[in-house]
Amino acid sequence: MKTRSMPGLRAWISGGAIAAVTCLGNPAIAQQATFAVRSITPDAALKAARAALASCQKSGYQVAVAITDRAGLPLVMLRDRFAGPHTPGTAQGKAYTALTFKIDTLSFAQLTQAGQPMSGIRELPGVVAIGGGRMIESAGSVVGAIGVSGAPGGEADDACVKAGLAAIADELEL
Repeated sequence: MKTRSMPGLRAWISGGAIAAVTCLGNPAIAQQATFAVRSITPDAALKAARAALASCQKSGYQVAVAITDRAGLPLVMLRDRFAGPHTPGTAQGKAYTALTFKIDTLSFAQLTQAGQPMSGIRELPGVVAIGGGRMIESAGSVVGAIGVSGAPGGEADDACVKAGLAAIADELEL
């Protein structure tokens, strides 16, 4: 049995091998195996939490403040000694909601009201659709989130959140 030469196939295979080597060697096309991420430090998180708690206490509110890292994992939890037992979990849920949906929870609450197309999102585990949660951003990246619970209404919680963010604004790269 005689084997036939297949010059077209050889050229195709050789060309494919050259293309593969070229692509692998080209940094514009190849992706790196690792990447760097930014996250809020525990010290900055504690500073923001203390400022948010102090702002609420100054207004006469007993609250809990939660700060998460960029993955939604808790870094800091502060609770006024007179804050209700539900406030730590609610503050954590507000921070988680702001972080995962990339929107402050006052706006989120409005967008997900009953009768709105996205109202079902409120039923997801850990989601809290009440004002008082915001992302923490630095240099164009989300680095964490803050949530406050216990003041009378989401707007009051949100005011304390803003005080916490203001306390670390100079330390964050904008």
